[in-house]
Amino acid sequence: MTNELWVIAEDSAALATLCGAGRALGLPVRAVVLGDVEDAGAYGAQEVLRFATPVSGLVEDTAPDVAALLEERQARLVAASTSPTGTLVAGRVAARLGVPLAAAVESVEVGETLTVRRQVLGGMAVRTEQLAGSAAVVTIGAGTFDPAPRGEAAEVAVETVAAATDSGIRLVDTQVQQVESVNLAVAPRVVSVGRGFAAQEDLALAEALAAAIGAELACSRPVAEGSGWMAKERYVGVTGAKLKPDLYIAVGISGQVQHTSGVDGAKVIVAINKDKDAPIFADADFGLVADLYEALPLLTAQL
Repeated sequence: MTNELWVIAEDSAALATLCGAGRALGLPVRAVVLGDVEDAGAYGAQEVLRFATPVSGLVEDTAPDVAALLEERQARLVAASTSPTGTLVAGRVAARLGVPLAAAVESVEVGETLTVRRQVLGGMAVRTEQLAGSAAVVTIGAGTFDPAPRGEAAEVAVETVAAATDSGIRLVDTQVQQVESVNLAVAPRVVSVGRGFAAQEDLALAEALAAAIGAELACSRPVAEGSGWMAKERYVGVTGAKLKPDLYIAVGISGQVQHTSGVDGAKVIVAINKDKDAPIFADADFGLVADLYEALPLLTAQL
């Protein structure tokens, strides 16, 4: 087995993230893409193999054939995304190969054994795990590594591989869920809001600040999943987006570890909170103890 990273990607965002992981780990990347992935050969992989969507209509039904390919090629380290599809495929491939699966890893060390680090206990701790056996499958979330830029490396041809396995399942209907299209992981500046805002319409104060500095708007989990004021795609935290922006401004966010673990890679964190004892100040590079309803209009006016 050679030290290279095999990645399984269901879309171009996942492919960019996983190829970026290979670059960060210093490993050559070979990619398996599922279905129609735009510009699959343009993200730096040395080889790209495409499995067409199987007769069932479910891309995860390619897992047995993907596993057979990886076994034939003696893949040692395989990575998929933490998306629902990526997680499902990773689990099925690991089971087929009879190898360990480590979910949502933050780092991988490739030596005589494979060692990973990942957050546990809701982000309160980071655990180092040595994976038994000679091969393993991991999942990697967006924002964990810088995504590989499209078109920077020489583009390689995409080879189509037939999926022979028929699961006996057929997709009979699809109801598209309306989701907001946002990729916080690539935003250089982010303004994030928390429960310090009393009403949904008050988020306009944060929106104005974000517009003034060219930032994306994000939120803590309660704002997305509790109040429902913002889309879940904008929630930052241990089970949400993990970010590494140049600037992260947390407004009205208390700063529990479940949230701050999602931004521990930020270069500069600015916290605005009227509670001087809020935990967020322990992680902030700059802190402003102030009422956000007074502070935000003043800050925005100066920009």
